[in-house]
Amino acid sequence: MILYILVTVTVVLLGFLVNNRLEGIKGGVSRGKMLNRLCLVSVFLILFALSACRLNVGNDYAKYVEFMHLVNCNAYVPTEAGFNGIVRLIYGISGFENYLLVFAFFAFFTVLLFLAAIYRQADCFGASFFLFMAFGYYFQSFSTVRYYLALAVALWAIPYVLRREWLKFVLLVLLGATLHKSLLVVIPLYILASMEWKKWQLALMGLFCTTFFFLPDFYLRVVIFLYPTYEDTEYLEGGTSYVNIARCLGVLILSLICYQRSVKDNRRNRFYFYCNLGALVMYVCCSFLPVISRIGYYLTITHIFFLPALIAQMENPRWKKLFTAGAAAAAVLYFALFMRRAGDAGLRILPYETFMFHDMVPILSDVN
Repeated sequence: MILYILVTVTVVLLGFLVNNRLEGIKGGVSRGKMLNRLCLVSVFLILFALSACRLNVGNDYAKYVEFMHLVNCNAYVPTEAGFNGIVRLIYGISGFENYLLVFAFFAFFTVLLFLAAIYRQADCFGASFFLFMAFGYYFQSFSTVRYYLALAVALWAIPYVLRREWLKFVLLVLLGATLHKSLLVVIPLYILASMEWKKWQLALMGLFCTTFFFLPDFYLRVVIFLYPTYEDTEYLEGGTSYVNIARCLGVLILSLICYQRSVKDNRRNRFYFYCNLGALVMYVCCSFLPVISRIGYYLTITHIFFLPALIAQMENPRWKKLFTAGAAAAAVLYFALFMRRAGDAGLRILPYETFMFHDMVPILSDVN
C-alpha cells in the first residue's frame, strides 16, 4: 500500500506541473512546453512501469493467463476477437506464451489513452488527473484489463460526441468493442446524454426507469441474451455501490447549485450532467443487473472533468476555495476507502508482486 500511495503522490504532484493549455500557444519550444513534456513522460513511465511489471496482481490475472493459453491452443474462450488476435500476435512474435508482454501491451495503451484523453479534454490537467488517480481508475486497471482499455477508448471518444461527429464516434467504439463488447453501451448512453432534454421528456424517462423495479426478470433475460456466458455464473448476482451512489448524488447536488451559470447553456457540462444523472439512476434502479458498475463507470468517468469545471466557473472566490477543499477532501477519502479494500477478493491489487522477484502461480491448465 505504501508503494501505491507514494506512486500516487508522486504522479499527482508531477501532474499539477502540467499546463495542458500551453501547447496550443504558437511559438517555439519554450521552457514551459519542455516542462510539460518532461512531466507527462515521467507520469506515463511511472504508471506504465508499475502496471507492466506486476505479476499475479489483480483479481483475474491468473484467469487472463489461462485465457491466453487457451487462445494459443485454439480452444474456445469467452474473450473478444481483438483481444484474441493481440494474444496470438504477441505469442507468435515471442515464440512462447509471453503473457507478461501481453499485460505490458495493455498497460501501455491504457495509460497512454487515459493520459492523452485527460490532456486533451481537461480544463486543468492537474485537477482532473488527481481525481482520476483518487477515484481508483488507474489501480483498478490492474484487473479486467480489457475493460479498462475500453474505458480509456470511451473517454477518448467523448469529444466526437460533443462535436456531433457521429461516424468517428461509432467507428472508434466499434474498434474498442473488439476488446470488450460492453463498450457498445456508450453508443446509446452518450447519444442520450448529448441531447437537450425537456422536462416532459425527463418525466417520461423517469417513468420508464420505474420498470426496472417491476420487471427485473425481463431485463435479466435481455442481459443473458446479450451475454450468454453470464448464465449460471456469479456475474448474475448483481449488486450496487453505496459509495458510488453517494458520489453521484454529491456531484448532482453541486451541479444543480451551479446549473444556471455552468450547465444549462454549456453543451459539454450538460453532457457531463446527464452522464452523472444516468449513472445515479443505474446504481439506484438497476442493482439487479450483473456488473452494473462496468456500465456506470462509462458515465462516472466524466466526473474527473465535470467537478473541476463546475468549481472553476464559480464567481465567488470564497465559495470556490471552499468547494475546492471539499472536493479534494472527498476524493482523498474515496482513495483511502479504495486502498482499504485493495486486498479484497474483488480487487486483489495488494500485495504488489513483480516478475522480477516472484513466480507465477499455476493456472488451471497446469493443474489439470
